[in-house]
Amino acid sequence: MQANDVRVLKSAALPTLAVGAVAVVVALVVAGGKGALGSAIGVLLVGAFFSVSVVAVSYAAKVSPQVMAMAAMGSYLVKVIVIMVMLATFGDTTAWNPKAFAWSVVICTIVWTAFEVRAFVKTKMLYVDPDASVPGKGD
Repeated sequence: MQANDVRVLKSAALPTLAVGAVAVVVALVVAGGKGALGSAIGVLLVGAFFSVSVVAVSYAAKVSPQVMAMAAMGSYLVKVIVIMVMLATFGDTTAWNPKAFAWSVVICTIVWTAFEVRAFVKTKMLYVDPDASVPGKGD
């Protein structure tokens, strides 16, 4: 993983974990132990999904921009399918509070995305290779 990608991962993960900890406490107060459990599972799910996506896209970027785009789209598709399966499978569960789970997933996803965008905006990264040769030029 490149240093920029590690910086982006940390910049998004730390605020998400902080907000997730608050969400767990709020769920504990509002919905009890099952709410806290549902919230904690939601926070962990978001953290795992987005971390895996950042790592996958980072490693794919070393291969080529096309592979990076495929990794980004593929990881997004996998996230959507897995979250849909989880919601369908555990929507009526009594092991944890599904509303606390869902709210935690939504809130942590928004926080992660906002801080990931912020980190990318603040990262000074070249998007053009200054040393690239231009075809047709007489170098």
